[in-house]
Formats: sequence, structure tokens, C-alpha cells
Amino acid sequence: MLATPYVASLRIYEPLESFDESDRLRWGDINTELHTGKEEQLNALKRLIHMKRPSIGLDGAHIIVHKDARYVAPWSTAQRCWAALNEFKSSLPSSVVPMFFPQSEALEEFEFSLENSSRYAHILTETWIIPPRWFALFSPEERLRGHNSDGAFTIMRTEMALAKQRCIATHQAVRKAFGPGPVEEELVQLLNWLNVFDPRSIVECDYGGLAIYLDQSLREQGESGLDADSSIEDVHSSIEGLASGDGAQAGRGYERLVSRWRRVAAFEQAM
Repeated sequence: MLATPYVASLRIYEPLESFDESDRLRWGDINTELHTGKEEQLNALKRLIHMKRPSIGLDGAHIIVHKDARYVAPWSTAQRCWAALNEFKSSLPSSVVPMFFPQSEALEEFEFSLENSSRYAHILTETWIIPPRWFALFSPEERLRGHNSDGAFTIMRTEMALAKQRCIATHQAVRKAFGPGPVEEELVQLLNWLNVFDPRSIVECDYGGLAIYLDQSLREQGESGLDADSSIEDVHSSIEGLASGDGAQAGRGYERLVSRWRRVAAFEQAM
């Protein structure tokens, strides 16, 4: 069982040669058979139990081999913690923020170091749901699903160029149908994030432990578990409907997707 079974991830794997020499030497020796996902999740749980300032120095990474070349997705722990902290801060009234984050010299030093870092987080995460825009980056034949020692799994991988093309097409369809707005802006932010990385990169969406809950939910509905998951197809059908002006088609695809993942999100209340 995964340590944090409620987390899904969108990862960017850059070619090993796109990193600096010290990182190439360190990550070039990592055994690609190691389950780095488990290690990353265990470290996250340890930080919940024992507060420790994430280092902006050495960090772990996920490694895959594609066409005999090594690709790396650094955990980017410090950058992700910083982003989460800023997001939480922005959700609070300014007068309340000091109660949660009393300023200290150590925190100021950490914030300054990150603000002046040129690195970007290679991993985005969501809990209990997968944003529809993530599915738009992939096609059904790029999806791998099944069962392993941790239970059900689903992973989707595609080349960066294809992910960008699909993101742009989705943005155009959404903007044509709805004009500027929150959904359109989220797609712009996603494309801006993709543009940061080496164009030879691999984009991966990993359901994580959500695949286990989705498999259970689908079976409870009388379906064949993960094999009945048509999330990619539903998103593409909805986008095609928006692009062609067929609101009924767009609505059907979106409703199928939302209904499926709403049942997965309901497991959070049951735990």
C-alpha cells in the first residue's frame, strides 16, 4: 500500500544531459528499478510528524529509461513546499497569516533562497482528484494500467511536443466556447509550466493511489474496474464538442468524467 494513497502526480522527466554536471553524476548512478515513489511519499509523511525545513540542496529524483536514454524528474521538494506555503498564505486574510507563519530569520533566509533559485518544480500534485486539464495532454494509447504489489495503477506518458500541441488545442477550444476565464487561465498556466522544460522531455500523469480507489468505485458500479476508466476519452470528447460548438457532446463527456471522479473524492469522507 502506498504511504500517501490519495495523491496523483503530473511529472516532467527531462533528459539527463539537460542537467548540470553534478546532478548528471548523481542521478546517472541511481538504479532505475528502485521504487523512488515510495521513498518520496515516506519522506513526505516524516515531514508531517517531525517539522523539518526542506533543503534546497541535494534531493531525490524519479528516473525512467526511454529509447535507451535516461530521463529524470527531480522531486523538487523545496520548490513544491514553497508553492504550497504560498498558496495557503494567499487563502488567508493578511492579518491572520502571522498566526500560522511567525516570521523568523531562518524562514526569511529560506524564502530568499527559493525566490532567487532558477529551478522549477518538475512535479505537480493533486489530492483525491485529477484535474480534467491533465487528461487533455494524453491520448488513450499512451495509458498503461494494471495491478502490481501496491494494487491498481494507471500511468500515462507522452512526449513534450504532443502534450503542448494538445494543451494549445484545448485552450483554443475552451476560449472559443467560454472566452477568457478561470478555466482558460488554468490552461495558460499549464502551458507556461510545460514551456519551462527541455522540449525533449517526457510528460507523465500517475494516478498514484487514486487508481486503487477508482478501481474499487468502478467495480461497485458493476463495471470492470480500471478497464472501464475512460477519463481521457471523456475529456477529448468534451473538447471536440466545444471546438465544434456541440454543447450537448461537450456536456456529456464532462459529466461522465466528473461523476466518475466525484465518487473517488467521496472516499476522503469515508476514511
